[in-house]
Amino acid sequence: VNPLSMRDMINLMTYKVKAKQGVSFDEVVTSMKLRANFHNYKYVGHSPLSKDVEAVTGKPSPRVEVFSFCDSVVARRLLNYVPELIAFLPCRVAVLEDANKDIWLITIDWDISWLDYSQNPNKMDPELYKESKRIRDVMEDMMRAGANGDL
Repeated sequence: VNPLSMRDMINLMTYKVKAKQGVSFDEVVTSMKLRANFHNYKYVGHSPLSKDVEAVTGKPSPRVEVFSFCDSVVARRLLNYVPELIAFLPCRVAVLEDANKDIWLITIDWDISWLDYSQNPNKMDPELYKESKRIRDVMEDMMRAGANGDL
């Protein structure tokens, strides 16, 4: 029997940051995009989920939008290594307003440090490992900049 709730289990696979009080949804998004650009991390897509919910139901929905970013060269190298990683690409950050009107930034946690302890003989190329860790660092920096409204 698993003592963790479904939410707890999903939280094990995510990285999330709560936006500072007073930072608007649009300021979060702008700050995050600017920081991505600073890191040469390409903004490649946007899904305004809450707008679709409103269009389908005719009712207002708390704001939820998903933003996609990519370093295509690293992505291609990762896919050469493990094609199934395509399920995680491009890197996405959801910005959402919860029931309390708090704004959250949430992504899949790209922390691959657990590979350091893996007994698997198929070790990732050290340069690709370094680039994969850089992706995680960039995503965290983008999200923190968004959460703080850093322009």
